[in-house]
Amino acid sequence: MENLASASSTSLDNSSSDFAILDVRNISVSFGGVRPVQDVSFKISENSFTSVIGPNGAGKTSLFNLISGMNKVSAGEIIFRQQAIQAIHPHKIAQKGLIRTFQGAKIIKRLTVAENLMMAVQGNPGDNLSGFLRIRARRDFEAQARAEAMRRLDQVGLTKFADEYAGILSGGQRKLLDLSRALMAKPSLLLLDEPFAGVNPTLVEKLIMVLGELRKEKSMTFLLIEHDLETVMNISDRVIVMADGKIIADGLPGAIYENEVVIDAYLGSRRKEIK
Repeated sequence: MENLASASSTSLDNSSSDFAILDVRNISVSFGGVRPVQDVSFKISENSFTSVIGPNGAGKTSLFNLISGMNKVSAGEIIFRQQAIQAIHPHKIAQKGLIRTFQGAKIIKRLTVAENLMMAVQGNPGDNLSGFLRIRARRDFEAQARAEAMRRLDQVGLTKFADEYAGILSGGQRKLLDLSRALMAKPSLLLLDEPFAGVNPTLVEKLIMVLGELRKEKSMTFLLIEHDLETVMNISDRVIVMADGKIIADGLPGAIYENEVVIDAYLGSRRKEIK
């Protein structure tokens, strides 16, 4: 597998002069007596690729839920592109360019695959016009959205399903559709929650290649949750490790791999799998 990381270009110091597209400041959340995220802080530099790993129950998805606005923090701040977002609705956060995918792909089964993607495009100009101009503007908008949807489907090998109902797709194909739909929204920060789970190895390689191409364009920043450690070590600039709702390590992939605290908490005997 090609190593897509460029660790030397990414600073791990929170005082980095690189623009921090995301600044998570001492966030916590409580549900009754459970605290899945506890006093978590980190910054993400623009155009970087950061992975979050940890054992089941570490708080990784809970962290994503807070950043994307699905749940509200009990304490702390979340700054996206220099604006606090911890108190605003998820769709408003998405409109600002912070988009996420989910462990279980959320699709609309009774729409075609292409229509699922086209729904993610924002700003139909026809909404602000009337009469014939509105009809023409909507047609042009839909044609452009369709063309973009077909391009994204080609990237992930789903072109042949473009006009089929999304409900016929397998679990892995739905994950591919979910990723493609996220890209249709043109995010500046993309949160990927286990995007490779359930996807066959050939398509995983294809997805990694697509992510690498997107990184070269320097138009997108990635924050990833993933359990495939080989993939994490090969595509990440930086790895954040969580356990029991807290960050226990944060560094370059190689350093994380050798970190004894991480080995004890998560890797253990599994180190041999990614050696």
